[in-house]
Amino acid sequence: MNAAPRFACLLLLLCASSGSRIRIRIPPHDQVARVARFVAHACDWASMATISTRESVAGRPIANVFSVSDGPPGSASGVPYMFLTSLDVSVRDLQVNPAASLSMSLAQTQFCQDQGLDPQSPLCAHIILSGSVMQVNGTEAEFAKNALFSRHPQMKDWPKDHDWFFAKFNITEVWVLDYFGGLKTVSPDEYFKATPYFKDP
Repeated sequence: MNAAPRFACLLLLLCASSGSRIRIRIPPHDQVARVARFVAHACDWASMATISTRESVAGRPIANVFSVSDGPPGSASGVPYMFLTSLDVSVRDLQVNPAASLSMSLAQTQFCQDQGLDPQSPLCAHIILSGSVMQVNGTEAEFAKNALFSRHPQMKDWPKDHDWFFAKFNITEVWVLDYFGGLKTVSPDEYFKATPYFKDP
């Protein structure tokens, strides 16, 4: 698939504020930072690898699945937020070593399926984020709450006795695979300056 056909492909995101659907174009593959931002906003969950503290596998990377959101649909911040509890095995790892890696793929959306793309295909865009996880408070916690609950409404009914807290993934490096030729690296500065999408007229 060349740049032109992919550029014409669309995803539908639900605009939380109005309840209407907006048509969103996937950025062309040569706009790497925009692709990274697009994937981060399009995906509702991620695979996160931590350095395990469990005795049987201590010191080894272990991956787990987490619901994420970088903002309500159509309002991307670029920062993956999570709703965590210390009862989770990965969160226990993070309490010892906050370093982690986060991976998100458009295979989680209809895009790759509609294009007939296997999740491992380079054309089925995915990103790998390297960094660390930290708890957020105050205004940022309110933003995280809105970002997560708008896309994961069941979170509001999760058990109250689990000591939930809001956290963010601090990005230190971004890797993008969205085309042939191998991984491309995006700096955090480039990533956050990029516009993840534009709306159809």
